[in-house]
Amino acid sequence: MTTTLREESVGAGEQAPAGPRVGVLALQGDFREHALVLASLGAEVSLVRRPEELAAVDGLVIPGGESSVIDKLSRTFGLAEPLRAAISDGLPVYGTCAGLIMLADTVLDAITGQQSLGGLDVVVRRNAFGSQNQSFETELEVPALGVIPVRAVFIRGPVVESVGPAATPLAQLEDRRVVAVEQGNLLGTSFHPEITGEHRFHEYFLSKVRARV
Repeated sequence: MTTTLREESVGAGEQAPAGPRVGVLALQGDFREHALVLASLGAEVSLVRRPEELAAVDGLVIPGGESSVIDKLSRTFGLAEPLRAAISDGLPVYGTCAGLIMLADTVLDAITGQQSLGGLDVVVRRNAFGSQNQSFETELEVPALGVIPVRAVFIRGPVVESVGPAATPLAQLEDRRVVAVEQGNLLGTSFHPEITGEHRFHEYFLSKVRARV
């Protein structure tokens, strides 16, 4: 059966999966790609744009996009404070690229007025890998996901400049710059596994969601 993305949910209906309820923040960015990956892994997926939709999920993905736009829209839609409260309460959240910036406690080169949600004890730098035409792919060793390297795509991604004592690095480039981290129920990557067919980070995230449920 082919998985399709509907406006409000993926996997809902008469044969809804028994998997966890996972939201994808759908304010801006590549939320559809994440939703399709999560649905293919058995999750019941909904697109989150309002506080009541956030309250109904067991985990959340914050997608790549433009972090300053996601920040502004989250405040416009009244989601910023509910998101901070949910993160503080232990909601599993996975942020990719812009999502990692949103989860970082400190953003070095944020634009004027830009805010993050916080939760990850890391310092990140936006657009650390240059412009979009400087995007690249590489293989990363990620021991938490097994011995097979992860194929990672970087598109104007952030880099983790420093990792505080509460967070744990999961992957580094050859120059030792950190590009994947976790802290409790929070997970962040500088790259985009949702567009490469690499599902192990999503599976790892879903394991956190299932453990909390």
